[in-house]
Amino acid sequence: MSHEVSRRQMLRLIPAGVGMSGVANLAQPQEYRIAEADLKLGIASYSFRKFKREQAIQMTKQLGTPYLNIKPDAHLPLNSTPEEIAAAKKEFDEAGIVLVGCGTVYFLKDDEAEMRRNFEYAKRVGFPLIVAGPTQVTLPKLEKFVKEFDIKVAVHNHGPEDKYFPTSQSVLKIVKDLDPRMGCCIDIGHTARTGVNVVDAIAEAGPRLLDMHIKDLEDPATKESQVPVGAGKLPIAGVFKQLINMKYAHCVNLEYEIDADNPMPGMQKSFSYMRGVLAGLQAAHSG
Repeated sequence: MSHEVSRRQMLRLIPAGVGMSGVANLAQPQEYRIAEADLKLGIASYSFRKFKREQAIQMTKQLGTPYLNIKPDAHLPLNSTPEEIAAAKKEFDEAGIVLVGCGTVYFLKDDEAEMRRNFEYAKRVGFPLIVAGPTQVTLPKLEKFVKEFDIKVAVHNHGPEDKYFPTSQSVLKIVKDLDPRMGCCIDIGHTARTGVNVVDAIAEAGPRLLDMHIKDLEDPATKESQVPVGAGKLPIAGVFKQLINMKYAHCVNLEYEIDADNPMPGMQKSFSYMRGVLAGLQAAHSG
């Protein structure tokens, strides 16, 4: 296959039952084992920030994936009591939702007591990973909690506006000598806006890439130009090809930041396109 795959080709490859405007068939793939890669298509619950947890759960199910990364402020606050956490876990479990992480959780204060509380929260819920927003000072100090709680930390880059970690390369400079459970959550939209080649950034992160946020931009330099995945200019097929080449075995979470009051149509289009890309790549590797 060529480096990019045409959108017309992708539409032909979209599995039946995952229409552009319909509800996804829950039997459709959300985990793709291609070569030695094991990619899981999930959702960052920030996409559902205008909706209550019960609604977010139902919307996740409608999109045909069980994998959900929780935005604490929106769907399970960091200051939740053990009883509130237990009740929330029951809701997720009964719905078949797999909690793959939480975030973004910010570590802006050099306060180890607060750091510990955030890790205790993640442990109580059962999150295997925290998508983090630290500073250059606080990031190294998270290592001891990573070791104590056995919870991975993936630093989210937030683009040109981020004075701490605009790119994954800025994260790698600090984590390269730390525990291997510390790495990056590359947001391809924010990465593109810094002028960095997204596919090269993923390759450079290598085993330090622990999580991903995927989106698409009509203008790779403009944050406000976000569109459904496949309708923009970001190299979506190239991203997935690189993940397969490096045997990536974590989540690729759709973070849909637009249409906050009615995100489902655009999210359905995004999942349809991504499933089409992966179906094409799967066919190429098995052929």
